[in-house]
Amino acid sequence: MNNGANNNHVRVLIVDPEEKFRAQLSSWVKKHHQEVFTSGKLSDWLKQQSLKDSILVITISRLDSRKIDQLRQLKTTFSRLTIILLSNQVNEEQQLYLLEADLVDFICPRNNLLSVYSAVRAELSRRLLKKENENYLKNLTKLKLEHSRNIRKLLKLEEIYDTTVENLMTALDLRDVETFGHSRTVSKYSQVLAELLGIRNQITLDNIRKGALLHDIGKIAIPDSILKKPGALSPEEWEKIKLHPTLGFGLIKEMKLLKEVGHIILFHHEKYDGSGYPKGLKKDEIPIEARIFALADALDAITSHRPYRAEQDFYSARAEIIKHSGQQFDPEVVEAFCSIDLEHWEKIRYETTKLLTSFEDYQKMLKSRENMPN
Repeated sequence: MNNGANNNHVRVLIVDPEEKFRAQLSSWVKKHHQEVFTSGKLSDWLKQQSLKDSILVITISRLDSRKIDQLRQLKTTFSRLTIILLSNQVNEEQQLYLLEADLVDFICPRNNLLSVYSAVRAELSRRLLKKENENYLKNLTKLKLEHSRNIRKLLKLEEIYDTTVENLMTALDLRDVETFGHSRTVSKYSQVLAELLGIRNQITLDNIRKGALLHDIGKIAIPDSILKKPGALSPEEWEKIKLHPTLGFGLIKEMKLLKEVGHIILFHHEKYDGSGYPKGLKKDEIPIEARIFALADALDAITSHRPYRAEQDFYSARAEIIKHSGQQFDPEVVEAFCSIDLEHWEKIRYETTKLLTSFEDYQKMLKSRENMPN
C-alpha cells in the first residue's frame, strides 16, 4: 500500500487491481494537494479508521449481494464516507438502485479516467463548499448570540433611560404643586396629535413622549424665589425664566438624549408667527414635534386650574386654540386637533390624571422612604 504526501486535506483512497491505473489516477488527484492512498483490495482498510470522512474510489467488476451488503456496511459505519464506484459491468438498473439506496455517491466507467477524475474534483469542491457553509453558519450563530446579548443590554439601558426620564420629570413636578402631573397629560396629548399627523414610527412617538415629559426640565436651574413668586415677575426675572429651554437642552444634550427630545425642550416656547423664544423661529423652522407639543401644552394649561386664573372647559380651549391658529399654533396641527371630538381629549385627560398619586400623598411617600433604614 502506497501513500502520497501526508497533510491535513481530504484523504482519497483508490482501490483497483491494476497498479498502473492506481498510479495514474493518484498522480492526477495529488495535483490538488490531497492525501492519496492506493491499494489493490479494500480489506487493507476495513479494520482501520482510514475510511472515516474519506473519498473512496473503488472498482467493482461484478455486483452481487455480498458486495451490496459490503457497500451498505461501509455507508452505515462511516456516515461521512463518499464512494465513487468504477465498473463497466454494472447495468443501468443496478446503477440506479445503488444511487437511490444511497450506497454510492458517483458511478463512473472505469475505462474513462477523465470521468473518474472529474467525479473526485466535484466531490472535493462539494466538501469545500460544505466546510465554508459550516463556517458561515458557525459565525452566523456567534453573531446571533452577540446580537441577542446586545439587545438585552440595549433593553436594560432603555429601562435605565426611562427611569431617569421619569425621575427627572418627578423632581420637576415636585417643585410646583400647581402643575403636578401636567407633564404626563401633555405627553399623551402630544403622542395622539403626532399620530393624527401621520407619525407612526414607535421610536419617534416614544421620543415625543419623553420630550413632553421633560419639556420644563430647565426650570430645575431656576431659583424658587422666581419660579414660585406669587406676584408678577420683574423684567429681569422674566428673562431668567426664558432661559429654561436653553438650560434644559444643555442638560439633556450632555445626557445624549435623542433629537426629538431635545427639539421639544429647546423649542417648546417658539410660536408659529416667530414671536416666541429662545430663537424666534417661525413656521417650518420650528421642528414638527415642538409645534405639536405647543398645542398640547396649551390645551392642558387652559383646561387646568392655575393661581392666576380659573380652569376652562374643552370647548373654550378649542375656541382659544382656533383663535390663535397661524399665530401661536401651526394651522396643520390645529386642524389635526379639531379632527376628533372633544370628548376624546377629555377622556385622555381623565385616564391620565386618574392614575396619578395626589401631590400630598406623593410627598408623604417620599418622606417615608427617606426615613427608612439603609
